[in-house]
Amino acid sequence: MDDALHMRRAFELARQAHGRTWPNPMVGCVLVKDGRIIGEGFHAQAGQVHAELDAITRAVEPVAGATAYVNLEPCCHTAKRTPPCAQRLIAEGVARVVVANVDPHPAVSGGGIALLREAGIEVVTGVLAEEGEELNEVFFHTQRERRPFVHLKLASTLDGRIAMPDGQSRWITGEAAREHAHRLRAAHAAIAVGAGTLRADNPRLTVRLPGYDGPQPQRLVFSRGGKLPADAHVFIDADAARTRVFSGIPLEDALAQLHAEGVANILLEGGAGLAAAFLRAGLVQRVSHYLNPSYLGEGQAALEPYGLADLHRRITLKGVKYTSLGNDLVLTGRI
Repeated sequence: MDDALHMRRAFELARQAHGRTWPNPMVGCVLVKDGRIIGEGFHAQAGQVHAELDAITRAVEPVAGATAYVNLEPCCHTAKRTPPCAQRLIAEGVARVVVANVDPHPAVSGGGIALLREAGIEVVTGVLAEEGEELNEVFFHTQRERRPFVHLKLASTLDGRIAMPDGQSRWITGEAAREHAHRLRAAHAAIAVGAGTLRADNPRLTVRLPGYDGPQPQRLVFSRGGKLPADAHVFIDADAARTRVFSGIPLEDALAQLHAEGVANILLEGGAGLAAAFLRAGLVQRVSHYLNPSYLGEGQAALEPYGLADLHRRITLKGVKYTSLGNDLVLTGRI
């Protein structure tokens, strides 16, 4: 029970750096000695000290004999700017290390744990592993699959409609839901839409939040080869250089290309055809569905058919969380 308690605190510390550590994962560390927390730390930003060293530096007494709780396996290699954490824990005389997840990075992947055990340190792994996996789901996915993490965003009425038959769609959801969606944009490296959505809605695909001064995501437009409007916002605004068009290229190849360029995660915003294509290809990892408590009875569906032939093979979400946003509801879960 104490292991789970302190690991959850490590998760809390790690989350403080959300959005600032890429391409590194979010990591927190808690040092406990004689039942007392004597040090806490987290990896605040890529290039800065790792969580273990931060916790050791902040410790109020020597950490020899302490237990280190860290959500990700301590590294065992010297990175460009940071020394190996496993060796530092050994040098400090830590007696026990509790880890949520093994690091999938090929330069670590069990090596840090092996180094600690060879030094006589007790290592416990898998504590709250599922929560740890969700915390760094983008990092784990990109390391294992070598392509960006794709997060599908849908917004519809209760009967699954995103627009009237004539295309009228502003606004299906309320202001609180739309603000929440902009925060979702801010957490992604790129936003993707299909050519049909670009022609129908002329979206800006930017983060528009009061006081927001962070980076704007790349804008990705997927087209089967049809003509795109040259005067669309994404082609003429101040961020036009950050707009990419993928025309006639398989989705898997486009994602592989984006991964090679360092794009970690993509928010897939529409339309119904592109969303169905990504789902059909098994390329979506998470879905956030904004629901407005209303019915249209007719109009454009949130998803085009994607070839489902058996009820038992339907796409199902797990680990679903529900958030109330004014009169709307957003549910999010992993596929």
